[in-house]
Amino acid sequence: MTAALKEAEKAFDSNEVPVGAVIVHEGKMIGKAHNQIKLLKDPTAHAEILAITQAASYLANERLINTTMYVTIEPCSMCAGALVLARVKRLVYGACDPRTGACGSVVNITDNKKLNHRIKVEEGVLEKECALLLKEFFSRLRKPVG
Repeated sequence: MTAALKEAEKAFDSNEVPVGAVIVHEGKMIGKAHNQIKLLKDPTAHAEILAITQAASYLANERLINTTMYVTIEPCSMCAGALVLARVKRLVYGACDPRTGACGSVVNITDNKKLNHRIKVEEGVLEKECALLLKEFFSRLRKPVG
């Protein structure tokens, strides 16, 4: 999770919503990314999606069997769906997202019995650090100018 937090700090420094994600396979980090939505002018350029693309490229496989994703905030529905489609085995995240979280907070895509894959989920790892970075980012955005 520390590596995911470092990625989130990169997003923060680039004025992107500070979310970072890494994917580990057999003890090796095979994907790491941070949000790049503004930079790439792409609404799908979430940290999780970019890390999935890197990991799939590394493994030369669209299935990320026996991998773990670490991400600083609970994935949204798009990202949770991508994790299920990629067959990620385990998801570890820091802060819950009560507005758009799709791993139990709003909906639960990662443990939906109607889907053909479910993901083991662990929440709250370095939760305070992950949440603080997000709070700092949004409070900075909301400060009056001048």
